[in-house]
Amino acid sequence: MKDIFEKIKANFGPIGEHAKESHGYFTFPKLEGEIDPHMLFRGRKRLNWSLNNYLGLANHPEVRKTDAEAAAQYGLAYPMGARMMSGNTEMHEQLERELSDYVKKEDTILCNFGYQAMVSAIDSIVDRHDVIVYDAESHACILDGVRLHMGKRFVFKHNDIADCEKQLERAKKLVENTSGGILVITEGVFGMRGDQGKLKEIIELKKKFNFRLFVDDAHGIGTMGKNGGGTGEEQGCQDGIDIYFGTFAKSFALIGGFISSSKDIITFLRYNMRSQIFAKSLPMPLVVGALKRLELMRKHPEYREKLWEIANALQKGLVAGGFDIGDTNTMVTPVYLRGSIPEATNMVIDLRENYNIFCSMVVYPVIPKGMIILRIIPTAMHSMEDVKFTIESFSKIKDKLYGGEYAATEIKAGFAQKL
Repeated sequence: MKDIFEKIKANFGPIGEHAKESHGYFTFPKLEGEIDPHMLFRGRKRLNWSLNNYLGLANHPEVRKTDAEAAAQYGLAYPMGARMMSGNTEMHEQLERELSDYVKKEDTILCNFGYQAMVSAIDSIVDRHDVIVYDAESHACILDGVRLHMGKRFVFKHNDIADCEKQLERAKKLVENTSGGILVITEGVFGMRGDQGKLKEIIELKKKFNFRLFVDDAHGIGTMGKNGGGTGEEQGCQDGIDIYFGTFAKSFALIGGFISSSKDIITFLRYNMRSQIFAKSLPMPLVVGALKRLELMRKHPEYREKLWEIANALQKGLVAGGFDIGDTNTMVTPVYLRGSIPEATNMVIDLRENYNIFCSMVVYPVIPKGMIILRIIPTAMHSMEDVKFTIESFSKIKDKLYGGEYAATEIKAGFAQKL
C-alpha cells in the first residue's frame, strides 16, 4: 500500500516538476500596481500583454466608483446563502434579464465562477444515455466537464467540420440504441490559437443530425459582433446556439459567469445545477459591478473599436515582420516560434529583463515539443507606441533565437543569480 502523500511527492506533474525553477517568474508571477498595459514586475515597469482586460474596464473611473460604492453599501457578505434558499435579490435578476437581452436569449442564470459553471452545466445537462461531441482544443473547463460524463463522448479535430460530422455519425448510432441525445460543445473564440469556432458550419449540421449546441464564448462576449454580443452575433448565427456561456473574467474585468438559453433550459439549470444550488450567491458588489460594466459596454462601442484598432495593427505588423501568427481571426494573438524549452526560457528572460516586455510563454507539454508560443493579449488601453515597440523587440529576439544566442546559458545563469 502506498502513502498518498509520498506518491504526490514523487510526481508533481508535467508543470509542477519545474516549480522550483519557475515559481514567481514563469509561473505565479506578481504583476503589481494599477491594472494597466504598463505594470511592475519584480520592481520594474514592463509593457504587459498578459491581461484579459480587453475593453479596459478594470480601471475605468465609473467602474471603480461603482465597485467602491457597492462594497461600502452592501459589504461582501450580502446576500447570505445560495440563490435557491436565501441569496436571491432583484439586482441578481436584473443582471440576468439584461444579459439575456445582450446575447439575445430568453433567459439567463448567473454563475459564481466561470470554470466551475461550465463543468457543472455539462454534468447537469447530459446523463449516461447521452453522447457528447466536442472540439479537440476545448478549454480545460470543458474537458473537465466531459470527464464527469458517464456516457460516451467523441472528440473531433479542431475546427474540422468533416471530422465533426464523422463523430456525429458515431454518436447518432449510439443514441439510436440508448434513446439518448447528442450535445455538441465548442468555443466561440479559442483562447490559445485566437481562431473562431466554426459555429455556422456546425449549426448547418443540424439539418442532418438532431443535436444541441453548447458554446463557450468566454473570450467572445464583449469583443465579437457589431454590438459585442459575442461570436454568434459576429457570425450571424446566435439563434443556432442552444446554450450560450459567457464569463465576467475577460471583457467585464470581474469574476463570475453566466449561461443563457431558452426559459425551460435555464429553469432546469436553476433547479439542477449543483454548483449553484449548493454554493453561496454572487456577492452584491459583483452583481452591481457587472451591471455597470454591461452598461458601459453597450454605451461605448468605441472601447471595442479601440481594442480592434490595436489588435489589427499588432497582427498586421507582426505578419509584415515575418512572424507566424497562425489562423487567428480575433484579438488573441499567438506568435509561433521554433525552439527548445531552454531556448524559450532564455528568450523570455531576455524579453522581460532587457526589453521590459511581459507576455505569456507556452511550451511543451501544452503544445508539441520544438514549438514556442508567445501569447499576446491586446486591450483597448494599449497604444500604437506599445505596438511598434513590441514588433521591433520581437524582431530582435527572433534573430537572436534563430541565430543560436539563446542556446547558450549566460542569460539564464545571470538571471539565476538574481533569484
